[in-house]
Amino acid sequence: MIHEKIFQIIKNQRSQMVDTIMDLIRIPSLTGQETPAQKYMESLYAQLDGVKPVRVYPDIEKIKHLDAFIETDISYEDRYNLVAALEGNPAKKSIILNGHVDIVTPEPIQAWETDPFVPFLKANRLYGRGAGDMKSGLIANFFALKAILDAGLRPGGTVQLQSVIDEEAGGAGGTLFLLNSGYRADGFLVTEPHNLQITISHAGILYFKIRVMGKTAHGGLAHQGVNAIGKMIPIYLALEKLEQERAVKKRFPLYQKGSGQSCHLAVSKMIAGDWLGKVAGKAELSCRISFIPGETKAGIQALITELVRDVAKKDSWLREHPPEIVWCGWQNEPWLQDPEHPFISQLKAAGQMVLKAPPEIIGRASGNDARFSQYFSMPGGCIGPIAHNIHGPNEWVDMDSVEKLVKILALFILDWTQ
Repeated sequence: MIHEKIFQIIKNQRSQMVDTIMDLIRIPSLTGQETPAQKYMESLYAQLDGVKPVRVYPDIEKIKHLDAFIETDISYEDRYNLVAALEGNPAKKSIILNGHVDIVTPEPIQAWETDPFVPFLKANRLYGRGAGDMKSGLIANFFALKAILDAGLRPGGTVQLQSVIDEEAGGAGGTLFLLNSGYRADGFLVTEPHNLQITISHAGILYFKIRVMGKTAHGGLAHQGVNAIGKMIPIYLALEKLEQERAVKKRFPLYQKGSGQSCHLAVSKMIAGDWLGKVAGKAELSCRISFIPGETKAGIQALITELVRDVAKKDSWLREHPPEIVWCGWQNEPWLQDPEHPFISQLKAAGQMVLKAPPEIIGRASGNDARFSQYFSMPGGCIGPIAHNIHGPNEWVDMDSVEKLVKILALFILDWTQ
């Protein structure tokens, strides 16, 4: 049978997959520094018969008006996305296999057992920064199409391989720009690490900062000042209480299954004061809040605004010097794909053929570029390998799961585009 021939090809290419992922891990493609890795991907895509990779440089001014746009402070100069399309019959369904090449920082380096950019394989686990998130998925897309071509087959409709930048910063200059520029298809699949489960939803996410002004004074005359740190503490405590309340009250079954908790409010950073010898005159909290389908961005913004206002009412200084809320970075509504859509049911069938059981349908309290599909009238989904410690020290990906992913993708491409 055809699938047995493809499976054997993929099995035979296992060591080549490992080497290719290792090569890409060795390139430290932090967000904003993706070009060397994109050049590597370009040379890889060029090996596919009938495929000519195209560089797509983002022009952010063209997408700032979009609801899904996310502002970053990272320059887009000399950064580009790659699209490698194998053209097919326009009367048949097309598909995009999308993956991001950028990674987060490996800091703190001392927490790693080895150099994060010197990958190694141990007991089927491939270690290195980006091994799971998401260089293995990006390479799996390539090998799925390669296996089809090496088997002497050709998809019916067009297949696009997309290697994008900027995902870890919100994806505006990467996937959003590509889709808005017309690089679309009849189905959109991202191969982020997801334990070979099919993700059809993820939470809405908002980043925000709360700024409090105090009154500076010399440390020896501290009684004459108003410490902004102290004024921020009740706001922090109110945010922590809100996190605990929402964790209990706001539950979405797909997220409970995929992430264990449906929504979160994380206070991620605090900056306060500027000199050891004086009272802190300002303080700033940076936060991330997520929310479930049925909730809205406007509703969550109102919730936080009311919380800060209520805290300020109880303090004479804050009543006269109201805290400032700044909404920044990630600002997206929840994404939910219809699980009964043929795109998902056919992906599930391909997964069952490889895994001998239907892959679980889940949602995530985190986010990825699959959400952009909803803005361009495309069915979207996400499936990826088993990985651990993503964004943390000693990140690794399970290579058995990568091989299984490649098989699922190859079957799905042929089925969807026939």
